[in-house]
Amino acid sequence: MLYKKTWQKAQIYCRENHTDMISGSKQLQDARSANVLNSVGNKTHVHFGLFRDAWKWSDGSSFSFRYWHKGFNNQQPNSGQCAMFKFNDKGRWRNENCMAKKHFIYNVILIKENKTWEDALTYCRDHHHDLVTITNMDDQRWIQEKVKEASTDYVWMGLRYTCTLDLWFWVSDDVVRYKNWALDGQMDDCDMSGAMETRGKHQWFKRNDDEMLNFICSKK
Repeated sequence: MLYKKTWQKAQIYCRENHTDMISGSKQLQDARSANVLNSVGNKTHVHFGLFRDAWKWSDGSSFSFRYWHKGFNNQQPNSGQCAMFKFNDKGRWRNENCMAKKHFIYNVILIKENKTWEDALTYCRDHHHDLVTITNMDDQRWIQEKVKEASTDYVWMGLRYTCTLDLWFWVSDDVVRYKNWALDGQMDDCDMSGAMETRGKHQWFKRNDDEMLNFICSKK
């Protein structure tokens, strides 16, 4: 069956119904050998899996998946445009000035090993980046989805209480502004650190540093 579609819609169709558009010289040669291309006529233009795109992923990867909003305005390269998405728009992508201040999502990983708070901190810094920091509601929602898979009732965060200064602080040096403490969860005591409950409302509780819990690391 022959269809006419834009390149992007053709790619979506192939991935949803088959594997992908034909890509690489070998697949093109195989299509010629099987007389597949002859069936569309000699003067017909046919899409295949080669494309040019100025958009790049910040980690240098070259995934070809795209999920732009219908009103996507593809600016010229090096025009200071970055990508964003909205949760209430099915997560479709839009372009935005890179200087615009938006919330952002960073990589985190749940470690299903039981460690004290200090051992968890050391593990995160040795293998990833740091124990996780939560600075806003979006961070909270993102992390609480991860902790549902934990094997302990609480997971360690990068939140610590210092008796010397009489305050809670994030090990990342971020100021503790956003808070999600349970009503009886904060209480200022020495040798205590912050943990998120893995069930219920995913609120924060103080736990003794020596408890053995799963923990969440932020990744580089």
